[in-house]
Amino acid sequence: MNNPIYRWLNRKYPQNFIIKHAVVGSVVCLVFCLGFLLIYRPLGTHESRILSYGSTMAIYCFILAVSVLVMIRILRSIKYFSDTEEWTILKECLSILFIVVGMGVFIYFVGFLVEEPSQRWNLATFFDSCKSAFLIGIIPFLFFTLMNSQYFYSYNVRSENNRNAEPEAEQPAKIIQIDSKLKKENLNFYPDQFLYATSEGNYVVFYLYRDNKVQKEIIRNSISNIEEQLSQFPFVIRTHRAFIVNIQKVYLKKGNALGYQLKLSNIETEIPVSRPNIHSFDRLFNKLS
Repeated sequence: MNNPIYRWLNRKYPQNFIIKHAVVGSVVCLVFCLGFLLIYRPLGTHESRILSYGSTMAIYCFILAVSVLVMIRILRSIKYFSDTEEWTILKECLSILFIVVGMGVFIYFVGFLVEEPSQRWNLATFFDSCKSAFLIGIIPFLFFTLMNSQYFYSYNVRSENNRNAEPEAEQPAKIIQIDSKLKKENLNFYPDQFLYATSEGNYVVFYLYRDNKVQKEIIRNSISNIEEQLSQFPFVIRTHRAFIVNIQKVYLKKGNALGYQLKLSNIETEIPVSRPNIHSFDRLFNKLS
């Protein structure tokens, strides 16, 4: 679809910290909202009939944190929101809306235990609880979402077609053979299966995408020797003293002149680009984008 609004809403975006780290995120919501309520006393908030203002807000904020945890767990069980690698602006907005609405429902029913029940069983009180939970609870979510807005400027995003593209025509899909320092040990794979390789002592660990899953293969060799063996493949680049990357698998980069962090298709690990390698990486990345 060529609609610019549709394209913008479906643009890749980092997942909100609170949603990504449910337990820690719920604690962050508790601390933030409790502090905000105690300092500012917004929206006419008041103590219950039997508790002090601080105790009342502490109970509400605890329930708010529990509701965040529950709603995130429910969210993750929904297929549309389950793939964190395919997170977009639209998913970010819908998930936050889903969570804060759930927070409002939780707060409404907990109010029956804290305040006078006979005064709460009506739609006006229900919508008021939802409104208060939304206006207060959404603040920490917006904070982390806006924090991630820097990714629009620090990330380069490949289009989905480029991200999933096959190797260019001039790169034949021949099998890559990697030799080891051990006799009778070698590794074979197709160029499009290679994600990255990293050095671990006297060994190099290869991460390959085969049969719809990431596989690890370990051979005894140095990262410099592996770099030499892969030198004939222009889409492979050494980004760090311990990392070699298939640049065709990179769909996001963040960072500045001091270094980058890369996101690759089908894997959550971020791959570093050290400062001395930034220029060569940028040149090749822009060429193949």
